[in-house]
Amino acid sequence: MQFIEWKESMSVGVKAFDEEHRQLIEQINKLNQSLSVGAGARTMHIILDSLVSYTAIHFAHEEEYMRLYDYPSYEEHRREHEELKAQVADYSERLSSGKSSFSLELLTFLRDWLTNHIMKTDRQYREFFAGKGV
Repeated sequence: MQFIEWKESMSVGVKAFDEEHRQLIEQINKLNQSLSVGAGARTMHIILDSLVSYTAIHFAHEEEYMRLYDYPSYEEHRREHEELKAQVADYSERLSSGKSSFSLELLTFLRDWLTNHIMKTDRQYREFFAGKGV
């Protein structure tokens, strides 16, 4: 069973963003699987770094569309992205310095943040982008 399962109800109506969300979910599931089987810290860091990199790409993609189409809630959405990046950078720093270890707490934080962000914040732009023909 997956830690996070993609459901059609998570669709934001923009095919590219839905695919990127699926990829983020896949990365979190990969991190969970690695934790479950007791993978080493190096493997966990590689997966987390990949998740962080892909998240930055996805956020930039969303923000590019928001600027291009003059999305009215762009600044609030961008701030939410920045907050997550800061929180994950903090987790990553604590993991690298040995002050923390990979745990279910990190995975739960990532899962909850992603699903809440998609279902609440991202779904707010669904109608907006649909109206723009995106």
